Amino acid sequence: MTTRTVFIAEDEPLARDVLRDFIYAHDGLRLVGEAADGASALAQIDRIGPDIVFMDIQMPEMTGLEVLRRLAVVPDIVFTTAYDQYAVTAFELNAVDYLLKPFTRARFDAAVARLLETPGAGVPARDAMDDGLAQAFLQRAPSRIERILVRDRGRIFPLSVNEIAYLKADAKYTAIAARGHTFLVRIGISELEAQLDPGRFIRIHRSALVNLDFVDSMRADDQSQLEITMRDGTVLTASREASKILREMAI
Repeated sequence: MTTRTVFIAEDEPLARDVLRDFIYAHDGLRLVGEAADGASALAQIDRIGPDIVFMDIQMPEMTGLEVLRRLAVVPDIVFTTAYDQYAVTAFELNAVDYLLKPFTRARFDAAVARLLETPGAGVPARDAMDDGLAQAFLQRAPSRIERILVRDRGRIFPLSVNEIAYLKADAKYTAIAARGHTFLVRIGISELEAQLDPGRFIRIHRSALVNLDFVDSMRADDQSQLEITMRDGTVLTASREASKILREMAI
């Protein structure tokens, strides 16, 4: 098997770690560099000349699209992104594939299979990537996700959204309560909310979402705000607006 060189352009440490682990585990790939921002990615990709780049769309200093516009020679590209509104545009740009975060090992392997089947496919020259295509990235709605890759005690494993009891914002991370534990993921709670079923996951205030399937009961406090008791005993207080919505949902 011919080994192909790979570069990672990804600003999220968790996603970068996952990509690195998956690349190391694949005999047909050899990691030759990493960058956590667009400017560094541009400089290193031009200098190293990797065969394949796994690249995030939204990075500090320069987006993935801006990097592509400025590359002297464009390698095979696999976009990594938190939203699948990017998928259509990725294929319009002739990217080999895209990985929707959080992605599984099986999804990664499928992308690699496409890369190894069609080496050197690349993407079009910079002048083909016009502002119209770039704007399309921002116009499509994200789809629902079924699982999230999480870390726990040195392991990485998929967590089904059906197992999530509630989510709470924690600085740049989101704390996910599931299986009797709390897992931190480097994805904003608003990004996750956009990909979860709104019929089950309700935003009870700006920093918390609850899965109604894990709610034990609700009762109003002295301020007429609902106190939500989860099955694990956790009590969360809904905002006045969310309390009103929840009351209206009651039959």
